[in-house]
Amino acid sequence: MYKNKEFRWMIIAATVVTVALSIFGYALVGAAEAKEKGICSAMAAILCLILGGVLIALFTVATKRRYEDIDALSTYLVKVLAGEEAPSILDQEEGELSLLKTNIYKATSTLNYQKELLSNDKKALADAIADISHQLKTPLTSMMVMNDLLKTESDEERRQEFLQTQSNQLDRMSWLIQTLLKLSKIDAGTITMKPEEVQASQMVADVLKPFEVMMDVKNISYSVNMSGIADDNNASAADDQTIKCDRNWTIEAIQNIVKNCIEHMEEGGKLSVAFEDTNIYKQIVVADTGCGIAKQDIPHIFERFYKGKNAGKDSVGIGLALSKTIITSQHGDIIVESTEGVGTKFFIRFYKTII
Repeated sequence: MYKNKEFRWMIIAATVVTVALSIFGYALVGAAEAKEKGICSAMAAILCLILGGVLIALFTVATKRRYEDIDALSTYLVKVLAGEEAPSILDQEEGELSLLKTNIYKATSTLNYQKELLSNDKKALADAIADISHQLKTPLTSMMVMNDLLKTESDEERRQEFLQTQSNQLDRMSWLIQTLLKLSKIDAGTITMKPEEVQASQMVADVLKPFEVMMDVKNISYSVNMSGIADDNNASAADDQTIKCDRNWTIEAIQNIVKNCIEHMEEGGKLSVAFEDTNIYKQIVVADTGCGIAKQDIPHIFERFYKGKNAGKDSVGIGLALSKTIITSQHGDIIVESTEGVGTKFFIRFYKTII
C-alpha cells in the first residue's frame, strides 16, 4: 500500500493541509487574544493537529483494508488462472468492491462451467474416435483379407464371391461415414432445420417406399393409419393431418426407426404406423412385432455405438442415435416402449408449443 505513488501523495497533501490549518488557526486565535483575551492560540493549533491526524489515520486504515481486499481478489484470480480450485469470495457487504467481487465470481463460475463442458467434449470426441476406429477396423480387415485372396484365387465363382463381400463392406463403411458426418454437422450446428407444414400421410408413404421390397421378401405386412382416429376408413381426415417439421431430415429419422424394426422382425411379422394428435403434441407411432428390447437396454438405445443384447451381428448402434438427434434438434422427442418377445413401439413427438 505504501509503495503506491498516489497514496503517498495523498498522505503528504493531507499532512500539509493539516499543518497549514494549525498554523492558520494559531495565528487567527492569537490575533483574537490580543483584543479579547479569549481561547489559547496554542490549544487551537493542537486541536487542529489532532483532528487532522485522526482523519489521516482513519483514511489510512480504510485504504489499507481496501488494498487488502483488492490483494485478496488478485490472489483469487491468480488461482483461477492457474487452474486451482478457488474458494468462494462472495460476502454480504454492500459497496462497489462487493459488486466487483460478485461479478468476478460470476465470471470465474462461467469459465469453470465452460472448462467442464470443454473437458466433457474432449472426452466424448476421444470416445467417438475410438468407436469409429473400431467400427472401421472390422470391414477394413475383411477387405484386406479378401484382397489377398483375390490375388491368388483362380476360380471365377470364388472371385465374384470375394468381390461381392468387398462391395458389401464398402457399402457398410460408406453408410457409417455418411451417418457420422451428418451427426457431427448437427452437433456442430452447421445444419439448420427448416420446419414447414408437411402432410403426414405423404411423408409416411415416402418413409415406407424404400422398404417395400425388403418387407415383401421377409413376408412382413404393414398398416398405416394417419387419420388420428381408430377407424382408418376416413381418408379425408388422413389427408388433412399435418406436422410442422423439416421434411427431409424427419423422413431420414423415421426411416432409421423403420429399418431397425424390420431388422428385428422374423418372417410374417407386422409393422404399423399411426398418427396421433393431442393438445400438447402430434406424434407418429411406429410399432413392430419383433423380438423387443431388453429392459436394461431401453435407457441406452439412443446412445451412439450402443448395441443391446438383441442387436444384430452387423449392427453399428448409430442409426437410432441419428434419429434421436434429428428429432430433438427440432424440439421434438422420441419415446420407446418395448416388451421382449412381444414387440416395440416408437413415439416420434413434435410439440405444438416449445416450453
